[in-house]
Amino acid sequence: MPVPATDGRRAAVLGSPIGHSLSPVLHRAAYAELGLTGWTYDLFDVDEAALPGFVEGLGPEWAGLSLTMPLKRAVIPLLDGISDTAASVDAVNTVVLTADGRRTGDNTDIPGMIAALREHGVEKVESAAVLGAGATASSALAALARICAGEVAVYVRSAARAAEMRGWAERLDVEVRVVDWARAAEALHAPLVVATTPAGTTDALAAAVPERPVTLFDVLYEPWPTALAARWSAHGGAVVSGLDLLVHQAVLQVEQMTGRVPGPLAAMRAAGERALAAR
Repeated sequence: MPVPATDGRRAAVLGSPIGHSLSPVLHRAAYAELGLTGWTYDLFDVDEAALPGFVEGLGPEWAGLSLTMPLKRAVIPLLDGISDTAASVDAVNTVVLTADGRRTGDNTDIPGMIAALREHGVEKVESAAVLGAGATASSALAALARICAGEVAVYVRSAARAAEMRGWAERLDVEVRVVDWARAAEALHAPLVVATTPAGTTDALAAAVPERPVTLFDVLYEPWPTALAARWSAHGGAVVSGLDLLVHQAVLQVEQMTGRVPGPLAAMRAAGERALAAR
């Protein structure tokens, strides 16, 4: 159970496993940059069974929580309300706690994706491709619903995943074409490719990168670069990394939890880069 702080406000990231998380590095860097000397940000290994007890034990000194797998959906019944963005994908990665005990959930992954792409000059695309069909892929579809004018091709490995992505497409009002993973090399010709798969999954696609690729958004940040991202860069294409996403979604969390806008993007990114380089 969390131990009450004696000074300032508290926040933390919860998940299981959680030891790899960069969130403490990013949020602590933000507090230092903002001069929030009384604020702390911790890390707790919490699974779905332990989550209700943890949340109920939070005192008035708590400002917010960051949530990773497997808690993004499990937390929803414990909240007083969630944003439309979180509701669109049934996933909460941010909980803001107020002094009166109210708990509000949001999803900063989706606007974080959009902000990371915008930072790299991608405001709108005519079409896109998504590699993978997990939870991150649904967030990618939600982001693409806002910036993609046309079709999104989604490359999946199973009929079950295909059905799931068609369901998300209908819910998010995105024009989706589901394609078998065996044809995944075709995705690399899209003006925007979003790779949402686990480490190593897209390595075999590196050899198929076209001579003039456009933009790759690879949501991984460790190990980095992935084989696909390295080949993409070598061919002159633009690459948006998982660290870009992580930092942008964390900035939005800091803004919501502290009320300080804008969040210190540069300081948080530098801290993340240092931490990854030291691993």
